[in-house]
Amino acid sequence: MEKFDKFEKLDRQIEQTIHEVENMDRHDFFEKFIHNSFMFAAVWAAFLNLIIETLGRFSTAGIWGGLRFMVDEPLVFCYNSLIIFATILIASVFRRRTFVFLILSVFWLLIGIVNGVILMKRMTPFTVKDLSNLEDGFSIISNYMTPLTIALAAVGILLVVGGLVLLFVKGPRKKGKIKRKRNLVAVCLVIAMTFGVTSLMVKIGQVDTFFGNLAYAYRDNGVVYSFINTWLNTGISKPSGYSRQLVQNVFDRDELDDEGRLLLTEADEDEKYPNILFLQLESFIDPAMVNCIETSKDAVPNFRALAEEFSSGELTVPACGAGTANVEFEVLTGLSVKFFGPGEYPYKAVLKDKPAESLAFDLKSMGYSTHAIHNHRGVFYNRNTVFANIGFDTFTSIEYMSDVVKTPKNWAKDRVLIENITDALKSTETRDMIYTISVQGHGQYPDEEVLKSPAIRVTKAPSEELKWKWEYYVNQIYEMDLFIRDLVRELEKFDEPVILAMYGDHIPAIDLAEEDLENRNLYGTEYVIWSNFDMPKEDEDLHTYQLTAHVMDMIDMEVGTAFTYQLNHRNSETYLQDLKTLGYDMLYGKYYIYGGKNPFTATDLQMGVNEIKITDVVKIGEKYYIKGENFNAYSKVTLDGRELDTIFLGKNVLGLLEEVDPEDVADMKVSQIEKKTSEILSTTE
Repeated sequence: MEKFDKFEKLDRQIEQTIHEVENMDRHDFFEKFIHNSFMFAAVWAAFLNLIIETLGRFSTAGIWGGLRFMVDEPLVFCYNSLIIFATILIASVFRRRTFVFLILSVFWLLIGIVNGVILMKRMTPFTVKDLSNLEDGFSIISNYMTPLTIALAAVGILLVVGGLVLLFVKGPRKKGKIKRKRNLVAVCLVIAMTFGVTSLMVKIGQVDTFFGNLAYAYRDNGVVYSFINTWLNTGISKPSGYSRQLVQNVFDRDELDDEGRLLLTEADEDEKYPNILFLQLESFIDPAMVNCIETSKDAVPNFRALAEEFSSGELTVPACGAGTANVEFEVLTGLSVKFFGPGEYPYKAVLKDKPAESLAFDLKSMGYSTHAIHNHRGVFYNRNTVFANIGFDTFTSIEYMSDVVKTPKNWAKDRVLIENITDALKSTETRDMIYTISVQGHGQYPDEEVLKSPAIRVTKAPSEELKWKWEYYVNQIYEMDLFIRDLVRELEKFDEPVILAMYGDHIPAIDLAEEDLENRNLYGTEYVIWSNFDMPKEDEDLHTYQLTAHVMDMIDMEVGTAFTYQLNHRNSETYLQDLKTLGYDMLYGKYYIYGGKNPFTATDLQMGVNEIKITDVVKIGEKYYIKGENFNAYSKVTLDGRELDTIFLGKNVLGLLEEVDPEDVADMKVSQIEKKTSEILSTTE
């Protein structure tokens, strides 16, 4: 009888609970099952993490990539879920818990979506540093996405924002008194536990603190942990025991002067050294290295012929499928970007505001004139600012080029660089250092037929879509190879000694795995060092931060702090550790290697080698025409910094399409204006 009473009582309780649930309104539902349920938050965090990991692995592992990661690496998966859990629990201390909960969930979901989309277009995952590149990203988004896709993405964003606003206004709120102190204590405990678990995961080797390979780090450590790491880990970390003595001990005593500064080669007064040229080729590799495709003919016969005759080798670059600016940094400074935080771009960070030593400054001290050339936008990656901070005299961007031909994907073809390189060489009486960055091979590569009569056909590929991507890419590389041939022919005629180092900056952003490449290296390209004078052939595999020191060694030139260190201490057991110490001292420390003071001052960077000037203003009828020299499609008439409606009529004539006060005509100038942002890059005197 007693047992029967217990069952009857339990039955009544169940009926009462069912009745309460049936009569519960949606606000009560949120209160009971969302607001007060840490278990729900934990399950939701795991679900969000599964979505994020699936999106991050979709381009390589398909729809089951996230689930496979969860099964293969359960500890790492749970740890990443714990990070999400610790953040979304913050919602429990707010009255509008549902709104805050969804805001935090959308935040993590957006990271996953953006990372997934980026990995569909390049091989480097999404990092916090990319947020500082939003302006640059938006400026080239049309090269990656169709107008319809951009419009749909914008509509989606507006709908999400609108939904969140509606939820904020109409959504449920916590009724009654909020147990804020209790919830806050619980949140703090979970956050503390997360930090403790982080230390444990690092200690037992489940997650890494150093990302030698960003793509692999996201794959092995999880998207959430890796993304946060790119936020917390920035710059070059301060060396243990950092001091004047530590920095000076990097070099031998006889390499330093009495004040502990590095002794460097004196100025090249008798010009015994050659003009020094670097040519960084966008996404350039030999398609014959790709095992998964076959082509109708050789795409790079000229580059291969040069590699057989001149010094060459494999070049290990710091990123795959992207990272052009970081390759530039390594070649120009001799420092590895792996010394910095994961995914960090020094061009967007320390070099944006601070002058620093580079090959340009080093060669200027020896009497060289220094030039940078890039057939893309001058403001991209802050180059118009950074190049002044690292010692360039001139910078010729696409806004200062004429007769630019574009690819079907709207990137400038590289042939235009020949004229700009030769103009830079002829612009001075002194020796020149020219750093040229090409852009023709840039992705995104179309997954449908675009080239109707290509010079090269792809006869074998893993899929139809990849066939068209590779066919487009291979034909751009073929044209770049012809550009290399014609550039070398032009430099052969030059009556001064010239050395030219040319190399690919990274592999193309096409679906590639290590087994698809002959060298099994996603971070491997090739380099060739050509000269118009006799030099022994010295083949060696290098990292990009070692390339310049190798070139200096070939011409017997000792110049620059990092490059001199590499030449004299490359066999040291503490080679990379000491190079990192130098990098910290030169960029973030107390400049002990320079005697305690930064000796570098930003140059007065001239945009373009050829002077743009006005020779006359002519009025014909009611229209004004501006005559001058070196105008192009980026030349606009300006008045007091304001752009006037201008038509480009030729290298020597611009037409004014709006009325101006005759008294203001004498004050009109011509400015080179960047089209995406309307930023004025330079203005005539």
